[in-house]
Amino acid sequence: MADSTSPAVSRRTSGVPDLRALETFVAVCDAHSMVLAAERLGLSQSAVSQSIKSLEEELGLQLMDRDVRPARPTLAGRMLHEVSAQLLSQARAAMDHVRASARQELAQIRLGCVDSFAATVGPRLIRAMAGKARQIQMWSGLTPALAEQMHGRELDMVICTDAGMQDTRITQRLLFSESWVAVYPKDHAIPPLTSLKALSSAAGTLPLIRYSQRSVIGQQIERFLRHVGVTSPRCYEFDATDPLLSLVASGLGWAVTTPLCLWQSRQYLDAVSVVPLPPARLGQRHFFLLSREGEWAGLDEEVVRVTREVIRHDTAPAIRQCLPALPASALSCPDEEFT
Repeated sequence: MADSTSPAVSRRTSGVPDLRALETFVAVCDAHSMVLAAERLGLSQSAVSQSIKSLEEELGLQLMDRDVRPARPTLAGRMLHEVSAQLLSQARAAMDHVRASARQELAQIRLGCVDSFAATVGPRLIRAMAGKARQIQMWSGLTPALAEQMHGRELDMVICTDAGMQDTRITQRLLFSESWVAVYPKDHAIPPLTSLKALSSAAGTLPLIRYSQRSVIGQQIERFLRHVGVTSPRCYEFDATDPLLSLVASGLGWAVTTPLCLWQSRQYLDAVSVVPLPPARLGQRHFFLLSREGEWAGLDEEVVRVTREVIRHDTAPAIRQCLPALPASALSCPDEEFT
């Protein structure tokens, strides 16, 4: 049945009207002119007219009395104008709330880091990022667990040593790289390392102390040793650097590790000898930042920039001062993104 105050208009649908159409209708009522409303909205007059006709079809009501000049809202139109003005105000408030909430979330970062990074570069990174984010919560752990937490949105960003994420929504940026080094007990006589295959002979009868295969570093070092032809019986394995270096410092074996791991456990440096290794394929591990593209308004790029700055101007110089035999390439940042 038609509205008692207006001629019948066929009902096309009973769905919720488009907010843009309601905004156009309110603009016409407020301007008392389709021409002025079109100018204010940046639309053509025909587009404004068609939008109102579509609304009338949606509601099955005539909203504008076109027999008068300029056209005026009918009783139904006046009712819709009042309700729409409130609805649009609420919609704008909802959008403002979402934007404000997003900015608030942007100020809170849940950052996951592998242990060696968290214990060395992590504090400097948090201090440098203090003015960029209201709160940074840092978790440490092994790369596989951190990647899983990233995938499940338990973490917002992850700094890890494996860029093998299969989720195409997660971007991977190279932060820095470090080379493998050999570590022997301090009193152990080390012949010149003319080749990487000499690693085992340099160790003599000392067993190789390994990182466990649960850790990415353990898997990466194992691939490297196989590549250069170094084999050794499996005797001791650890997830962390502290117990590994403590055994080396006690004269119970030798190990392959990295400058950052040595810096993490530098209380043992006086009791070990650190030997740089000749360059080789698979001779480095790389640190990556994992983040979701488009969610952080450039804050993830800032993490990349600040981390590299800390490495270049703080961590790397401190390590080289303590271990002058290490070449500059032992811990380095890229000039361009790693691909």
